[in-house]
Amino acid sequence: MRVPNSVVLPVGTHVDCCQEQEVAEKTQDIMARITAMLAERKSNLAHFIANLEGSEEPKFYVDQWERLKEMESCMLTILNLVAVNCTDHGDIKKLEATILKHVQKEDLFPEVVRVLPPVYRQVEAAIVDIARGEEAAEHGMMDLQYLLSKLSQREHLAGLGRHLLQDILRYLHRIGLIVWYEEIKHLEGTVFLQPTFLITMFKLLVRHHLVQQLESIS
Repeated sequence: MRVPNSVVLPVGTHVDCCQEQEVAEKTQDIMARITAMLAERKSNLAHFIANLEGSEEPKFYVDQWERLKEMESCMLTILNLVAVNCTDHGDIKKLEATILKHVQKEDLFPEVVRVLPPVYRQVEAAIVDIARGEEAAEHGMMDLQYLLSKLSQREHLAGLGRHLLQDILRYLHRIGLIVWYEEIKHLEGTVFLQPTFLITMFKLLVRHHLVQQLESIS
């Protein structure tokens, strides 16, 4: 809700735990709840803005008013929910195809036709090669400066600078090839070349009935 012109694709999992009629009903209910939530948000923002504009000294609240107007302008595009059975490979492929279909729509993503400089593709290919190499650890964690030195050893990337690499890493992070938490101070110097490792780790730490499972251990 804080990102301008966001596009959200709701995904409902555990379809295998529901009857077909239940899936349809739950899908309709979720979409209705999302619609109601957005309508309530819009109404609340309009109410807060009106209160500030109607105050005795509106000039004292200019900063708050501007922040609220900025939030009001952040429009969300909600796509139709996709219901999947995560244990069914066919459903995962269906979800993948749905995502690809949406991201290729210029009305949803105007920048989809933007042409990237060749160096972006070169760095992407080099990082994939490094991640698959024997030198890379299984967890895929690598120091940012060390990654830059490894890339710079390649003849066609000898002039690669840190700032350009950071721009490229932001792009690769957005498309999901790598994970780079540059906004977290303790992690800004670490690049995760194997996002799947993080997913596996999170699955061990964040899971359904985790508390009950821990309490069952003597």
